[in-house]
Amino acid sequence: MDEVAASTPTGGRQRVLFFILLTVTLDAMGIGLLIPVIPKLIQYLTGGGFAVAAVYGGWLTATFAAAQFFAGPILGSLSDRLGRRPVLLVSLGTFGLSYVVMAAAPSLVWLFVAQLLTGIFGATPATAGAFIADTTPPTERARNFGLMAAAFGTGLILGPAAGGMLASVHLRAPFLLAAGISFLTALYGALVLPESLRPENRRAFSWQRANPLGAIIALRGSSAGVGTLLAAAFFQRFSTSTLPAIWPYFTMQQYAWTERQVGYSLAAYGAVTVFVQVTLLRWLDAHMGTRRTAWLGLVLLAVGYCGFACINGAWVATLAIPLTAMGFVAGPALASMLSQQVRPDEQGVLQGVLASLNGLAAVVTPLAMPSLFSAFSTGAMGWLFPGAPYLVGAGLAIAGVLFIQRGGRAAVRSQALPPRTAG
Repeated sequence: MDEVAASTPTGGRQRVLFFILLTVTLDAMGIGLLIPVIPKLIQYLTGGGFAVAAVYGGWLTATFAAAQFFAGPILGSLSDRLGRRPVLLVSLGTFGLSYVVMAAAPSLVWLFVAQLLTGIFGATPATAGAFIADTTPPTERARNFGLMAAAFGTGLILGPAAGGMLASVHLRAPFLLAAGISFLTALYGALVLPESLRPENRRAFSWQRANPLGAIIALRGSSAGVGTLLAAAFFQRFSTSTLPAIWPYFTMQQYAWTERQVGYSLAAYGAVTVFVQVTLLRWLDAHMGTRRTAWLGLVLLAVGYCGFACINGAWVATLAIPLTAMGFVAGPALASMLSQQVRPDEQGVLQGVLASLNGLAAVVTPLAMPSLFSAFSTGAMGWLFPGAPYLVGAGLAIAGVLFIQRGGRAAVRSQALPPRTAG
């Protein structure tokens, strides 16, 4: 399985990695550009207030996440058949088109159409992950998956700031910039990006694998431990999504923070997550191994969440935010472990499944955790405990640890599988 990565010249791997990191950063920046603008654009299109805009904004987010959940395995399977390059370039182009639709949207319906397009063709992280698996030796995958996650986080940090400045010029200006970024990245990729999937490692497209359940079943049959590691990946994503889902409400109630303080704290949180993925992940992976790195990250995440849940004091944020950020080293570590357990002709399916799991968590977390916070922060459950969602998040992280321990043992014992013939 590793002969593709081994035979790729180091310079070629570095060029591919640079483009992938640039693509993911710009893609996330394009998404982040829209965050400060969407509420007012919804207000403009509906004539309602922020309460109405919040409801429609939630449905827009759910539309994107649901589309990504169902489309991830389809695009992953297509990349296993057609190659990574065409799927990535078409996805970038469609992203650009969706932003043009948003910029010109005359009604709310067109915003939903654009979000549907963005979710369906949201294969950039999945296909980028397949590129990394194709061209990176197993010993370097955790580091490179961490760099990709950090690139995405960097884009999400830079995007909202730029979007806020552009919105002061014109409400729809951020959409046009996001479209331009996507189109230019697609053009750059068309000129410099090589195909990473060899013809002999391609696989015939199958609708059985092109849906989330079928893809998961197929991957479970590839190697021992894949199913439990996928479960760990879902719990990791669910638990790390808990903090941003309720952070503004929790800190405003518990610590009486202002909007500015909430914004600064989230920026700090984002900066710490980027730091641990760029620097700390590599050190941990080299000294502890990928499996131990994954479960250590989730254990520290659980400790941080318990601090938020059980100790009332703004000073807790200073100590607990770095701990909760450690949960993000588990994601790249799990992606690396999983990529070593499937064949070269299944890397696209794997990354599509991971995109689906991310989409599912993105749907479930914003619905479940704020509702839990609402119930326990008002005493409606007979117990005033605003930190309840963080305690649940800690439980999810520990569940992820248990799945890592179980699936990781099987993964360590498993040997590299020979590639299937192209078909």
